[in-house]
Amino acid sequence: MQMVDSLPDSVELRVSEGQVPYREALAEMDARNSAIQAGEQRELLWLLEHPPVYTAGTSAGQGELLDPRFEVVEAGRGGRYTYHGPGQRVGYVLANLAARGRDVRNFVHALEGWVIATLGDLGVESWRADERIGIWTCDVDGKEAKIGAIGVRVRRWVTMHGFSVNLSPDLSHFAGIVPCGIAEYGVTSLEKLGKPVAPKVWDEALLARAGEFFAALDKVGAKP
Repeated sequence: MQMVDSLPDSVELRVSEGQVPYREALAEMDARNSAIQAGEQRELLWLLEHPPVYTAGTSAGQGELLDPRFEVVEAGRGGRYTYHGPGQRVGYVLANLAARGRDVRNFVHALEGWVIATLGDLGVESWRADERIGIWTCDVDGKEAKIGAIGVRVRRWVTMHGFSVNLSPDLSHFAGIVPCGIAEYGVTSLEKLGKPVAPKVWDEALLARAGEFFAALDKVGAKP
């Protein structure tokens, strides 16, 4: 993997081959969160892919689960229902905000900016949208659509969860839920936009900006 040297020494990079079951990832994040709090392990950036699963955030509404064709897991993060599956790149960021300014808003803003900048490097313009969580872009029909999701949890100032970006998932799988509680907009992918990107290429583009992301975490009080 190239560009690993852009990561701070305090951060371990993990890139999982194959698909990691969602419950297994949750257990690993929970254990790593405690270890970071205790000063026993470094912060973690984990890039991976899950088998098909619907995950429910703490604000998920019962009526937003339309067709539970896949396993449904309580994620413990903020937000509502989302889908993870093959062709979607997930990035979990376990950062120690106790050492980085204790600014959760700045963390979320920096995470969004990291994904947006990486998509831009790959030729896709994307943006934040007022009162709509996630990363948005212009779909092939000219309408706004979600291309990435953001969901985080902070426990004792150590973050968990992170982001997902649609490289080439089966978009019909999103029909089983109201993604993030937003029914008025569709979901798209890099593949659908005619800009297919392999996971390794995505990872390298993301890691090229990793140093900027972690530097942004240290800018306490940065304005969105």
